[in-house]
Amino acid sequence: MPGTTTDPVRKAIELPGLGPCILVDTAGYGDPGALGAERERRSRATIDATDIAVLLRSGHPEDDRWLQLLKTAQVPVVEVPGRPLIPDLGNTVIPDLIRNLQAARPDEKPRFLTGGLVGQGDVVVLVMPQDSEAPKGRLILPQVQVLRELLDLGCIPVCCQPEGLQRALDSLSAPPSLTITDSQAFAKVNAILPADYPLTSFSILLAGAKGDIRTFRESAKAIDSLKPGDRVLIAEACTHVPDTEDIGRVKIPNLLRKKVGGDLAVTIAAGNDFPDDLTPYRLIIQCGGCVATERLLRSRIKKALLAGVPITNYGIALAALTGILDRVVIPRS
Repeated sequence: MPGTTTDPVRKAIELPGLGPCILVDTAGYGDPGALGAERERRSRATIDATDIAVLLRSGHPEDDRWLQLLKTAQVPVVEVPGRPLIPDLGNTVIPDLIRNLQAARPDEKPRFLTGGLVGQGDVVVLVMPQDSEAPKGRLILPQVQVLRELLDLGCIPVCCQPEGLQRALDSLSAPPSLTITDSQAFAKVNAILPADYPLTSFSILLAGAKGDIRTFRESAKAIDSLKPGDRVLIAEACTHVPDTEDIGRVKIPNLLRKKVGGDLAVTIAAGNDFPDDLTPYRLIIQCGGCVATERLLRSRIKKALLAGVPITNYGIALAALTGILDRVVIPRS
């Protein structure tokens, strides 16, 4: 309905046969003027992260145009009749909708964050800094996801902070099959870990599972060609209150400035606020994307490549800036 819902509204929900989902209610279309155009822009931005679209048909002339936009973006669409059936939502429409959503769910191949790097019985060391950026009383999502996967694979995880890494290694009867660290601790971990011990990071594992790690790795070469004054885009998939030690807003920009020997024009894009025009940037550095969908990350990679702008991610960029990119291992799937 024109004039309803300004910004996309999100709600977490558990759906039968689909599991945890995010429902995104977009603005009503057909609203005239500049405000309507801005509402449409924000609605269209959600398409990049959409796995299934529900098109509520109201008989509006815009119905077919939005259907074509979704099909062009290769988003599965479930069409639902509009207001005439609203009184019957509970008895008929919602059960039918859930069945149609289940049928429209994209085929998913099992993908492991560790990408074939470890298997049953392997000892894996997890280096997890608990600094001011770490949430109080819990682990960050990538650490939880990797730890759970290692347990599911029958691995033996050994967890420590950077300061306890040497002691953790000394306690093992044999070298670990893999060491996984927070990317911002690469320098500390690399200084302790023997050169022949395989090393990677949580962010790199996420890039392998959700993004295009080979593009990220190739694009990291652009760091060496940056010059003072160049524009760099730091893209975050979520919004958060930045900390004084924020990896994307403080640490990576400072390391880049040190690398180029001068100042850079660094732009931060948080959440869904990803620029339409990427051509002014010499480099894009995407976060690990722990809360982002694979579709969103791959959409951003595609846009960057079409614009001719190299795009990498936090883990790969930090490995390059630390001088150990050739050392770190990447997942094989």
